Amino acid sequence: MRTIDWAGDAIEMIDQTSLPDRLEVLRITTVAGLVEAIRRLAVRGAPALGVAGALGVALAARTGESIDALRAARPTAVNLAWGVDQAAARLPDAEAALKRALEIRDADIAACVAMGVRGADLVETFAERPVRVMTICNTGGLAAVERGTALGVVQTLHERGRLAEALALETRPLLQGARLTTWELARMGARHRLVADSAGPFLLARGHADVVLTGADRIAANGDTANKIGTYALALGARRAGVPFVVVAPESTIDAGTSSGDKIEIEDRGAGEVVTIRGVQVAPEGTRALNPAFDVTPRDLITAIVTEDRVWRPR
Repeated sequence: MRTIDWAGDAIEMIDQTSLPDRLEVLRITTVAGLVEAIRRLAVRGAPALGVAGALGVALAARTGESIDALRAARPTAVNLAWGVDQAAARLPDAEAALKRALEIRDADIAACVAMGVRGADLVETFAERPVRVMTICNTGGLAAVERGTALGVVQTLHERGRLAEALALETRPLLQGARLTTWELARMGARHRLVADSAGPFLLARGHADVVLTGADRIAANGDTANKIGTYALALGARRAGVPFVVVAPESTIDAGTSSGDKIEIEDRGAGEVVTIRGVQVAPEGTRALNPAFDVTPRDLITAIVTEDRVWRPR
């Protein structure tokens, strides 16, 4: 099942805010509706956002809406703006814009397969026995069109019979690991356990994982990577424990125009996501919060970056 696709004259996508309680497919017929879906994280994940951006341009060509708000809907993930720009370059020809968007969709599917193979080949060099993987956030098919990036590597290892276990961090404050990654691991039949975010570095120190696999929302030209908040702490723990830390992302996530991680704009999503959990208040009324959605892992903590085309060792 594809996370996002074009259906006739509209965009259809899995509503990721409904998982794991129910599997709901949204039909998006306006750019305004797509922007709202992106902002509330009904669709998320760098590759999926790239496809959403491109399909949104095709939608705009039919509705006459502006694409400015679409391009700026999520500032940290470079794929969204990239997808918008790729399809917008074919305007005002609506059919050409749609053709480019569908090319991006198909290229994403092929890239995820290639990343899975390339990443699994690399991970298998880290341990002779079936490997134990730790991961954060959600990087599976829900973050792409099919299969995914880092979790696509996990799926390939599982299909090869080379996965011993996946340890999924819960990923506060929106629990993408708990809600989405465990859902995907269960569907693929892979052995897995859920881990509290703060337990990740300690478990690495105690030898519970052979490799850490993460995705990325933007990779700077020097190899610094922005990913879900909590990734930096996991990278520090992995370095201290001597565990390889591998980033898996498509070439489109590499932003040659951003020289280093300190130039990446980090989205703050407001206090509401921190002081509540799925609509239930967990902090006193009036509590203020900082809520950076992403952090930046410096290149010197990264063992390798795996794309569909190469293995890049930014150190």
